[in-house]
Amino acid sequence: MPGSWPLARRSQALAQRGAIFNRIRMFFHEKGYLEVETPFRIPAPAPEAQIDAIPSVGWFLQTSPELCMKRLLAAGYPHIFQICRCWRDGERGSRHLSEFTMLEWYRAQADYQVLMAETEELVRAAAGSESIDYRGNKIDLSLPWERITVRDAFLRHTDTTAEAALADGSFDELMVERIEPHLGLTRPTFIYDYPASCSALARLKASDPTVAERFELYIGGLEIANAFSELIDPVEQRARFEAEAAERAAQGKLTYPMPEKFLAALSDMPEAAGIALGLDRLVMVLLNADCIDDVVAFTTEEL
Repeated sequence: MPGSWPLARRSQALAQRGAIFNRIRMFFHEKGYLEVETPFRIPAPAPEAQIDAIPSVGWFLQTSPELCMKRLLAAGYPHIFQICRCWRDGERGSRHLSEFTMLEWYRAQADYQVLMAETEELVRAAAGSESIDYRGNKIDLSLPWERITVRDAFLRHTDTTAEAALADGSFDELMVERIEPHLGLTRPTFIYDYPASCSALARLKASDPTVAERFELYIGGLEIANAFSELIDPVEQRARFEAEAAERAAQGKLTYPMPEKFLAALSDMPEAAGIALGLDRLVMVLLNADCIDDVVAFTTEEL
């Protein structure tokens, strides 16, 4: 999947990428977050039906540092962040890499609403400006950013409801084809309160347990981040993992060992919120690149 920029422009992009990473680290250090490192190679990834890990000598390359970072929360580290490499099998395209850079951060005694506000701060700090241009759209980064529920997004952009789409199996297709292209075109958009069945590790909303306290951030029609109030009930989490594992098996996919040490640690984990933000994609948007290849040093095909 070749990029569109000449070598000189790509070299400039790498310098700009480094400056963005520096601003991100400064943001978290100034807010008192601890930067952590966790292993890339793990015995058991979260058994999510739609995310496939790459095997590595009997273990797996991490699809996310989530499980290890939550164990650090349970061990008493209340504000942590990490910039790291992650791997997902079969993900490649102009906006996807099978090996990519993730920013994750976790905050104890917070929920997804608190994290929305902090995400606004972080992206504005990373951009270093009040507006950006991306694929012909001038995107205003000044506050407030747009917030829309999944239910309202379906009513606004499709001819069905989120509940009906889940029932007939068209939910993901409609999200990608009918809803996502409209999100974040003039200012960044948080789409939130996802159906409970689409949120394997998120806490359900107390006032409406049919949805989870989960949001995604879109800028210029591109998903940048996924976040939620954390589920900390080990019994419910095990049941959800077992359901995801059963779905993987039904699809003929590789099943993973149950992450027992993570489940054991959940009993000690405080209420918290966490977020995974794709840094290659964020850089792509901030630099107005058409292809993700243009903002990384090497792609797999170049090795």
